[in-house]
Amino acid sequence: MYLFCRFLRKLIRQGCLRVVDVDGHEHLFGLVDPHIEPLTITVRKRSLYWKLALHPGLFLGEAYMAGEIKISHGSIYDFLALCGRNMALRKPGRKGVLWRIALAIGHRLTQWNSLARSRRNVAHHYDLARDLYRSFLDRDMQYSCGYFPLPDTTLDEAQAAKRRHIVAKLILERNQRVLDIGCGWGGLAIEIAKQADVRVDGVTLSREQLQFAGERAKAAGVGHNVNFALKDYRELDQTYERIVSVGMFEHVGAPYYRDFFCKLSDLLTPGGIALIHSIGSLDGPGFGNAFIRKYIFPGGHIPALSEVMPAVEDSGLIMADIEILRLHYAETLRHWRERFLGNWDTIRHLYDDRFKRMWEFYLAGCEMAFRYGGLMVFQLQLGKDLGAVPLTRDYIYEREHRQNAHTQVHEQAA
Repeated sequence: MYLFCRFLRKLIRQGCLRVVDVDGHEHLFGLVDPHIEPLTITVRKRSLYWKLALHPGLFLGEAYMAGEIKISHGSIYDFLALCGRNMALRKPGRKGVLWRIALAIGHRLTQWNSLARSRRNVAHHYDLARDLYRSFLDRDMQYSCGYFPLPDTTLDEAQAAKRRHIVAKLILERNQRVLDIGCGWGGLAIEIAKQADVRVDGVTLSREQLQFAGERAKAAGVGHNVNFALKDYRELDQTYERIVSVGMFEHVGAPYYRDFFCKLSDLLTPGGIALIHSIGSLDGPGFGNAFIRKYIFPGGHIPALSEVMPAVEDSGLIMADIEILRLHYAETLRHWRERFLGNWDTIRHLYDDRFKRMWEFYLAGCEMAFRYGGLMVFQLQLGKDLGAVPLTRDYIYEREHRQNAHTQVHEQAA
């Protein structure tokens, strides 16, 4: 218990935490307020003392998932928020040569994403029951960061705004060929086909997503303009005027960044535009969260722009624009977690309580990482030519406005 107490004493500077150990002894950390009952965690296994002190990024989630810690006078969300606020007070240390060497070796060992392994990694997360995702996503099944222009923006509104923002940056023109890498359940590809008279090819490694995306395209009346295929982007050989990828780049792996952008360059026609939307790290390269890598996204990696930019430069593509979305994913995850817990009774026949705790921890932990832990979302707009994109960003907002007006007219007609 000594190591765990020492760890918490250094961590908890704001707020108050009470820990009840296996023997029933209470330990208080932080600033005690006699008028407020502190958040309390009860540790039910002695081995957690050293595990939580040495590797909380993995063992805290495992302990919560297994029911080996109990939280009272609060929730796992409250506990992670308390830890997140206190971790944000720490000054980041400089990373030396040994860190960079360890990082390079770690990337090679944990991010070997061959075609076969990439398919297994995708199936692990995305081939879960469709009703699970319906329980917490928006109506359009967008499993990526929303775009919140106003504090009271709903999740459905935020995801619609995200789609408009991305489509505007693509500057679509009639009869163009568009590629959607990692198309998910098809929502963006279908929106692109609705907004412009273009041909859209979507590729995914998830059989579940492929089937649902095809069904949705037919139901939306754009099946003749949208085609979905079970393919890896590395298997493609035709060219496109526009390429978009949302929430897929996190699965590429740092050792493959150069190959990814070189392949984009090969697939993009002269004058073409590509838009990459991805989670990113504000404080440089790292290993990411061990719990997320093990249980949620095996093979995944959160890229830092310092890792990405050299790969873009080597590919010959031109960086036309970079936009950083701060806190938008924190709000998205807040909505997802609340919906997941609120709709749990509708899907509890599919999964047990252990799965529920695993996903609750995943959604709450990721929200805290975006609120306090240095994560953000970036959008890279890439081109083959300097003149592919207008000189100012005015066109983005003009196109968004036209899209919104177009959508409202069709909704009123329906």
